[in-house]
Amino acid sequence: MSVEPSYGLKKSLGYFSLTNIVVGDMIGAGIFTTSGLLLAQLHDPKLLLILWVIGGVIALCGALSYSELGARFPRAGGEYAFLSELFSPLTGFLSGWISFFVGFTAPVAASSLAFSEYLVRTLPDADGMEQIGFIKKAIAVGIILVFSIIHYFGLRSGSRVQNLLTVIKIGLILALVIIGFVFGTGSFEHFNVQMKVAEGWAGLKTMGLALMWIMFAYSGWNASTYVGSEVLNPVKNIPRSLISGTLFVTLIYLLLNTLFVYAVPAGEMKGVISIGGLAANNLFGQTLDQFFSLFIAVILLSAISVLTIIGPRVYYAMAESGHFFGIAKRINRSNVPGISILMQSGLAIVFVVSGTFEQIITLLSFSLGIFPILAVLGVFKIRISGQAKMKTPLYPVPQVLFIISSLAILVLAYLERPVESSIALAVILVGIPAYFLLKRYNTIKA
Repeated sequence: MSVEPSYGLKKSLGYFSLTNIVVGDMIGAGIFTTSGLLLAQLHDPKLLLILWVIGGVIALCGALSYSELGARFPRAGGEYAFLSELFSPLTGFLSGWISFFVGFTAPVAASSLAFSEYLVRTLPDADGMEQIGFIKKAIAVGIILVFSIIHYFGLRSGSRVQNLLTVIKIGLILALVIIGFVFGTGSFEHFNVQMKVAEGWAGLKTMGLALMWIMFAYSGWNASTYVGSEVLNPVKNIPRSLISGTLFVTLIYLLLNTLFVYAVPAGEMKGVISIGGLAANNLFGQTLDQFFSLFIAVILLSAISVLTIIGPRVYYAMAESGHFFGIAKRINRSNVPGISILMQSGLAIVFVVSGTFEQIITLLSFSLGIFPILAVLGVFKIRISGQAKMKTPLYPVPQVLFIISSLAILVLAYLERPVESSIALAVILVGIPAYFLLKRYNTIKA
């Protein structure tokens, strides 16, 4: 009987903690920041909702596919572990490489910047403050450091913090939705606003970019596969957490976007990053705007927390296999990859200091869309070879839908935003010589 490698990590995560990791990772900066940016591109509230539904279907197809991969390869690292096993160590390395430089660090930066946007919104006369941009970035850096410290000192204590934050997050969101529709001042007539929508090829490119941003908001549907080595009964718990977490978040996203449009006319929503605060302002007035902006800031803490948990497990797994800097595999006294946590947080701080929110989410969204396509292709391989430990329904429909839609989104988004997309591709290409240099260095050192 084969034994899956644990990489020295202890199994301590059950279904509840895993689902919280999925939900906590998914519900973050994306849902509370992108709808205003999306409407500035789409100009149509109904189309906005339709694309959120499509995004949910794509995410569910991915979750169904990763359920089989996670059950077959319950190891730390997610795509890195899958692609290394299914295709080649180089393919796995490149997925981990982009995860380190963009895939996890950029979402930490984006979520931290979104947190600062909402927190500053709660301050009186925030718009009139001098150096408000510097204050926002300082807050973002500070919150990254806080969660680095929390998770540096252990998964058990860190997962308790994560579970608590996720439960608070869901409670606050449901409260906002219920109170907003029952007591808020809004109108469903906002859905009937007729605005000029781009047509033809230009419209397709715009929708491709919009869906890429939406998939950034849905990213995390694969989160529990990144901590596979620490999962109790992974064949059962990884698939359950992925599917139930994704379905739940899709419902939450549709409710929130319906509330945003109900609260804010399309013309006012366009281009606004702190869309949740603006919606609260329209629904309840300035006082409750500050209150709800504060609790949306609290909601974003969960996403920052979970990204600080799962990202370092990828770099740790890579280092264990000799495919990354050896220092990244060091386990500290709290039995977590502490150096990897510090490396990710340090790079996230660089993103915060050097980039804008829109640049960051475009770069990371394109990066996040590439390697899951290859991983989902791996489902065909384990099915054909008879290696599947569990089989999800409707095969191969979810896999085909995921691959085709993801490729289409990437192509259209590249044509719409070639600069940020090219940077993502360049980072991947730089990873090829880096792989051979690291491999040679680690071989000589050994």
